[in-house]
Parts: sequence; structure tokens; C-alpha cells
Amino acid sequence: MDKNKRKELLEEFKQIKTYMGVIQITNKVNRKIFVSGYPNLKNKWVTIQIQLDMGKFANLQLQKDWKEYGAEAFNYEVLEQKNTDDIFDIRWEVKQMEKRWFEKLQPHEDKGYHKPRVNNADKN
Repeated sequence: MDKNKRKELLEEFKQIKTYMGVIQITNKVNRKIFVSGYPNLKNKWVTIQIQLDMGKFANLQLQKDWKEYGAEAFNYEVLEQKNTDDIFDIRWEVKQMEKRWFEKLQPHEDKGYHKPRVNNADKN
């Protein structure tokens, strides 16, 4: 590939909008939810489905239910997304977004696939 074509493609790539955000996966059978934030939402559902189909998803409870109920038992939705263009620290911002959704939805115990989060202020 010549330098001009490479430079042109690099500029096109830089123009592609990237969105960070928080997603929710809902088990339609037991109503449990999985909530997570990601710095890049592009093709995230496809990536998660592949991991689940391969038995390689990090959340073992969700992985177990996926195997038991199948893909058709789950819904995916983006709860919140933001353009990353003007964000200085994307990972920090994603964690803040995720924290707000965890507080709102409480996706643990019977309601979700997460363990309750420990508040650092409560440790003292």
C-alpha cells in the first residue's frame, strides 16, 4: 500500500465516531440482568455473544444461564452512550457511568448476575 493511500485510510479511520457506554443484558426467563460499561460499544453485542457461545464469558452465572436457556432467552440494550471525542479519560468516565447504573438497577442477588459492590467508605 502506498503512503498516500495509507494516510488517506488513517484519516478516514480517525473520522469514525466511537461511543462509550453502558449495556444491559436481560435474561427473559428469570429477569436477571447483567450491566457493564465499555470504552467502545461498536460490535459489543456480537463480541459478547461469541464469548458466550464459546463458553469464555467472564461472568460465570450469565455463562451458565446462556448455556441452559440459549441465546434467544436474552435481550441486549444500550442503557447510555456518549461520544468519546471530547473525553479526556474514557475509562474513568465509563466507570462513572457504570457506577450510576449499578446504583439505579442494583443488578445483584436475585435481580442480577453481579455480586454486591462494596463501598470503600464502608470498609473503614
